[in-house]
Amino acid sequence: MTRNIRNIILSVLLLAIVTGCKFVTTSREITTAENMLRQGELAKVMLITGDILKNNKLSDLEKSKIDSIQEICHRITIDFTLSGSDILSSIAIYNPKADSTELLRLEKEHKIDMLVLDGKKQYFKSSVGNIFRLDSTYARLKTKKNGSSVDSLSIFRIAHTTEVLKKSASNGKPVIPVKMKLIYIIIVKADAVPDGDTIRCWMPFPRESNPRQKEIRLISTDPLTNKVSPTSNLQRTVYLEKRAVAHEPAVFKTEIEITSSAQSFQLTPEMIQPYKKETLLYRVNTSERGPQIIFTKEIKLLAKYILQDETNPLLQIRKIYRWINDSVTWASALEYSIMPDIPGFVMKNRHGDCGMQTMLFMALARYSGIPVKWQSGWMLHPGEVNLHDWCEVYYEGIGWVPLDQSFGLQKSPEEKIRDFYVTGIDAYRLIVNDDFSQQLTPPKKYLRSEPYDFQRGEVEWKGGNLYFDKWSWHMKVTYQ
Repeated sequence: MTRNIRNIILSVLLLAIVTGCKFVTTSREITTAENMLRQGELAKVMLITGDILKNNKLSDLEKSKIDSIQEICHRITIDFTLSGSDILSSIAIYNPKADSTELLRLEKEHKIDMLVLDGKKQYFKSSVGNIFRLDSTYARLKTKKNGSSVDSLSIFRIAHTTEVLKKSASNGKPVIPVKMKLIYIIIVKADAVPDGDTIRCWMPFPRESNPRQKEIRLISTDPLTNKVSPTSNLQRTVYLEKRAVAHEPAVFKTEIEITSSAQSFQLTPEMIQPYKKETLLYRVNTSERGPQIIFTKEIKLLAKYILQDETNPLLQIRKIYRWINDSVTWASALEYSIMPDIPGFVMKNRHGDCGMQTMLFMALARYSGIPVKWQSGWMLHPGEVNLHDWCEVYYEGIGWVPLDQSFGLQKSPEEKIRDFYVTGIDAYRLIVNDDFSQQLTPPKKYLRSEPYDFQRGEVEWKGGNLYFDKWSWHMKVTYQ
């Protein structure tokens, strides 16, 4: 656990790089605060940093560093809210004999995430749900007691992707367009910002450069005055401002129309040409991107283990995809801002959500010399609207091909349907991002709530960032 905390404090510094902050040499007091954070002494960190702000004349850069340290403390406490007794009481209905020994087993087998904070073990807030996803014994106990559940999304996806394959007359041609109206709302809690101060809000907006996403129209915003970021921005936003009113929530709203299409590339190894390694596209999209995409010793060893002697890019991608599909289980994830090494976490714990699985895939593919880029936004399937991450792989002679790692191999005897998401994507998407950790428009002053992805949005005021506990979000989709 000490190593985890040490990594978290490292992430404070690394996040400063990806979000545009630069820090001067820290004082002795700031160094003390960092050491306390490494030890999980969050209460002491808040006392020390509070005294630093009160009793020292600091530069703006030093204030930003203190703000980042305090933010990380706050975010850790929000993610790690459960005690051991909380977990045992929740699983007792399925396993009345569960005790501290059982809890320790779940820890050692990486079925629950834990940190030692202020001298006490604290568990990730979604640990109980993850136990039933990650531990086969508890999954069986739950099914035995509650009965089997129907995976409606998988059923819908198989039917939809089967139709996509039938209508894909040529490789990569967008098919089955779905027109949707999206109403997105952010509600900042009452008195989160002092009366009269300006609330700055960045909301997701569709990318316009992808053939799968067309007919984009901004219908309205609340407030009326808005600033849509340039098409060239790889993390696309619409920026809004409002004055805070005492005792009232601040509501921000966008209404957008888009037409989203599916895409399927039915590729064979012979179709892939040798990469032109001197091009900017190749060099950028096969490079490391700290802090998350780093070619660590573990990444190098795993890539070599998976690929063996395979040299064809398409077959290499299929091998990486299948290994992650077979070895990593989807689970609710910690907030990325407190995770300094997402691919490393997934390799060690063998679980992660869509973005975590995608980060691992990207690290393995890029190290293997295959260009890949981040893509994300929302999945908009009927009844299953949610944040979602995936990516695109570049094949020489073909172009950019979508790949959704966490949607995995579908349960079908037909190979094309089973492997659909290795070289294809469904029509129910909102593409907001074609990269991660990009500057927002206008630039954000404080540490972002989500420093890598951009899906929910970002909110701040002159006094600092407003983290996710200070506001809520909602997406409503109407299929037209």
